[in-house]
Amino acid sequence: MFKVQLDNQPERFLKKADKALKERISTKIIALQHEPFPHDAKRIVNRKEKTFRIRVGDYRMMYVVYFEENTILISKIDKRENIY
Repeated sequence: MFKVQLDNQPERFLKKADKALKERISTKIIALQHEPFPHDAKRIVNRKEKTFRIRVGDYRMMYVVYFEENTILISKIDKRENIY
């Protein structure tokens, strides 16, 4: 089981988000703890670290998996047009 950490931007995003969106995102985060690479995860190319993204409706959640520390760092959550 992986430990999930949020960067500053995702924390601010979740504070502003409405309740329904928070619940959908938290469900995905809990699923990531058990399976860091779900079937809908895609790798983002041209990044220094191996960054992945998953969809949460119209939103995207970008994250990096650190196997040495058994940690997932969620680096960004935003709408598709704003995240890339």
